Amino acid sequence: MILMVKKIAQIGDHILFKDGIKGIVEKVNQNSVIVNVTENKTELKFEGNRTVVAHKNYKVIDYA
Repeated sequence: MILMVKKIAQIGDHILFKDGIKGIVEKVNQNSVIVNVTENKTELKFEGNRTVVAHKNYKVIDYA
């Protein structure tokens, strides 16, 4: 039996979400992370380049 364990991002980790948005985790909450957006290849706009992303909606691409 293989179990998939999803690692929750930590402060400083680089994450990918919404198929083209990359960012650095600034704060980890119980159900989400606050992200400083560093690269945005979508039409979405973020006020102040920060947004909240639920743990189930991102993938860690580089650990701090």
